[in-house]
Amino acid sequence: MKTLKFRRDLSELILRGKKNSTWRLFDDKDLSMGDEVSFLVWESGEEFAKARLLDIKESNLGGLTEEDWEGHEKFETDENMYITYSEYYNCEVNKDSLIKIIKFKLI
Repeated sequence: MKTLKFRRDLSELILRGKKNSTWRLFDDKDLSMGDEVSFLVWESGEEFAKARLLDIKESNLGGLTEEDWEGHEKFETDENMYITYSEYYNCEVNKDSLIKIIKFKLI
């Protein structure tokens, strides 16, 4: 089964139903609509949920729409978003960085 890791604070948002979208810079798992995926806590590796991927689309961070933000945590500024993702992926992230926007439903 494919897996996706989330920081602990984000896993709590998912379990409370406040987050149903994730953005990924690199798709080394070949994620597809309809996939069942195990969600893991990044810090511990423990599974906290299973989900079905409902929709996947590509965009760059500078071209996000209101719809892309639905179900995703907000950032104070675009610069904070770039810094956060740069730390997650250990590489420079900016408005031109390509992402996959993944909508999901817990199962």
